[in-house]
Amino acid sequence: MEKGKRNWVFCDGYLPPHGDNPNFEGHEALMLTNLNNEKAKIELTFLFEDKDPERGIFVELEGMRTTCIRLDHPLGERGLMLGESVQYTVWVQSDIPICACFGRLDVRQTNMAYYSVEGYSF
Repeated sequence: MEKGKRNWVFCDGYLPPHGDNPNFEGHEALMLTNLNNEKAKIELTFLFEDKDPERGIFVELEGMRTTCIRLDHPLGERGLMLGESVQYTVWVQSDIPICACFGRLDVRQTNMAYYSVEGYSF
């Protein structure tokens, strides 16, 4: 039985600006889970409205493990920063099937909102 998919696409990336309360850190995160016994080798590709894709962000995820990748922090060896208020899509490609989920915490208002973005998998 296949446990996950090899490709995941999350189309609504948009890191919101910081809110007024410095005690709350808004963010976007990509959660990856490997339900297999072998290590997954994963590549992240970021697509934008007005510039070329950013490729080559690599992640390895051991079998039967999960990880959270904060998309508001520097990514990969070259420290890619997506920037606030930039519309993007993230394409997750894995050499073995994995599960993926994308979430955002928006703290611009006092009634903060956390929500996940539906992904397309194939």
